[in-house]
Amino acid sequence: MNRAVRHATIAAFALIAGTGAAAEHPKASTGSEARALLFADEFDGPALDRSKWNVVGMDFWVNNEQQAYLDSPDTIQIARDVAGAEGGALVLRPVYRPGVDTRKDRKADFISGRVNSQGKAEFTYGRIEARIRMPDAVGVWPAFWMLGNGEWPGTGEIDIMEYVGELDWTGVALHGPGYSGETPLVNKFVFAPETDVTDWHTYAVEWTSQSVLFEVDGRLTYRVTRPMVEHYGPWRFDNKKHLILNFAIGGAYPFKTNGIKHPYNGMPQATVDAIKAGKVAMYVDWVRVYAPLQD
Repeated sequence: MNRAVRHATIAAFALIAGTGAAAEHPKASTGSEARALLFADEFDGPALDRSKWNVVGMDFWVNNEQQAYLDSPDTIQIARDVAGAEGGALVLRPVYRPGVDTRKDRKADFISGRVNSQGKAEFTYGRIEARIRMPDAVGVWPAFWMLGNGEWPGTGEIDIMEYVGELDWTGVALHGPGYSGETPLVNKFVFAPETDVTDWHTYAVEWTSQSVLFEVDGRLTYRVTRPMVEHYGPWRFDNKKHLILNFAIGGAYPFKTNGIKHPYNGMPQATVDAIKAGKVAMYVDWVRVYAPLQD
């Protein structure tokens, strides 16, 4: 699925994180009236801002993913001079590193990066968006999403963007009690022929007490209403949720999509080779959270 016109350099993954309110701030990308910016990180500093982000470590494991998360400059970087990025960018990068995994029940050959804002920046309602660029690599599983602070799925999950290595689409979903795992509240956005996930795109949700609206580049792509959710189970989207950015590889969702079994669950040899060559990473130019729209 490679395109001859694809840029040679995959640009950077950045967030805008900060606490702040109504002072000077950018508008939401919808072009609506300016509203308070609650959280932002441009990743313009020399390193990840630990006052805004936690880094997940090696003990975490779900969905038969083929990586171990490691807090390392190899897996979590701030990059400068990235093509198309507005200043600095956060880079989450999988690395082939056999023998590093300390979990005896996993033995992952890869390490990668995962950050979250739990306990540092949490939100109920608003506009949440990030400008992201993805790699061309079958079977990767990077994502931008939100979780509540409790046992899954009881406090709800909002998947703003998931990518499993098929260039022409990204996915969104809601999970909660009665609609988790193989949730019926899921949708794919298919890009127009002239673009794909390896270009910069802004992925966003407008989240209210009655709906979650998913957008790509300011275009509404999927609407989930409270009655739609309550058809399957209780609405669990009136509570605080934190941000997550992670780069998983292989595992349940890629395997369900591509059926690849070898050399790794959900991931082909070509992607393994690209990871070994340092050609696979998730780049985010910024992340922003705005206050809810006023009635």
